[in-house]
Amino acid sequence: MNFVQELRWRGLLHDTIPGTEEKLATTTMRGYIGFDPTSDSLHIGSLIPIIILKHFQNYGHKPFVLVGGATGMVGDPSGKSEERNLLNKETLDHNLQSIQKQLAQFLNFDPTLSNAAEIVNNYEWFKDFSFLDFIRDIGKSISVNYMLAKDSVKKRLENEQGMSFTEFCYQLVQGYDFYWLYTNKNCSLQMGGSDQWGNIITGTELIRKKHGGEAYCLTCQLVTKADGGKFGKTEKGNIWLDPMKTNPFQFYQFWINTTDDDANKWIKYFTFLTENEIDTLCQDHALAPSQRILQKKLAEEVTLFVHGKHQLELALQTTEVLFNPNPHLILEASLEVFLYAVEGMPKYATQLSLPIPILDLLVETNLCTSKGEARKLIQNQGILINKQKIDLEKTHLEAADLLHGQYLLIQKGKKNHYLIQYPCQTK
Repeated sequence: MNFVQELRWRGLLHDTIPGTEEKLATTTMRGYIGFDPTSDSLHIGSLIPIIILKHFQNYGHKPFVLVGGATGMVGDPSGKSEERNLLNKETLDHNLQSIQKQLAQFLNFDPTLSNAAEIVNNYEWFKDFSFLDFIRDIGKSISVNYMLAKDSVKKRLENEQGMSFTEFCYQLVQGYDFYWLYTNKNCSLQMGGSDQWGNIITGTELIRKKHGGEAYCLTCQLVTKADGGKFGKTEKGNIWLDPMKTNPFQFYQFWINTTDDDANKWIKYFTFLTENEIDTLCQDHALAPSQRILQKKLAEEVTLFVHGKHQLELALQTTEVLFNPNPHLILEASLEVFLYAVEGMPKYATQLSLPIPILDLLVETNLCTSKGEARKLIQNQGILINKQKIDLEKTHLEAADLLHGQYLLIQKGKKNHYLIQYPCQTK
């Protein structure tokens, strides 16, 4: 099997220009994908291009990772309905440094390898490139008619907000990236999402016109959700690769909560499991869908890839602590696991003195509107404290009830969890 065949059976391949597959099958190539530094962390929408580069390197090719220090100042209109806010240089520099560190964990940058990955920043070749030089040397090579024919431009021009000259020029800037890498790094392949096709083709055209060279392109599928929702988005926003923005437990939960339809596709997209392994998983899942075999394996593999073995183990422990009805698990959990489990829960602090009257606590934190409602919920076993059912005979919470000396985990009904933090030191 070769690189293109790998992408094809996984459903990742979208399109190539003629000759690309043959070239990849018979020659060791150098190829690149660009990453947009609009934040100081990549999110799971970036995983497909990362995985494409990983497969590319696994098949012996040399990957280049381009971080857009220059293009980040312009803004790619592809797939956008309106122009985004531009970032200042200080913010971009911070974002670039953070993203470079993240990318280094996924690819092999060992310089002793013939196909070692390399990171390049297009600011390095644009910083001394004057506007006059650019329009003279690059602008004259691509006609306005050619640029206007691009779908990304057409869609924006049909929008009442239109498109700025800055964004209109983006395809020339990205095209020059390809030309520079072709000329200086012998990089003849650009890869990206299907929405990047127009920009990539501009690069191949520039290489042909200015250098008389032959360059290639390959695009991959854009990931969509079966229900039409945007991939990687939750009520709380993006799912980030940075564990400080999305902790590994929340990251794991995103994948384990996928639908069957999505899991069937995503197990091929986001893991490095073989075709036989995936076929077996799909068959086992079909026999017992309630066991969520696909989702569990998907969540484990992607969490391991992004966060490593230790963080996967923490995510698994945290899942068990939070969703297993056994109250002893939450009582015995380490502080690290406990804090992972409660991150994202509504949090309240109480000033009530120990021992804490339970009815007063439920009203003070607005979990119940009155003591009468609180009493009724407790009577109907609708309140759990530290995953334990309570009854009206227990009227107060003592210091011994606090988890790790300061926390109470309250569950109201089946799904509503709240964290109460007791601020005072207990004696």
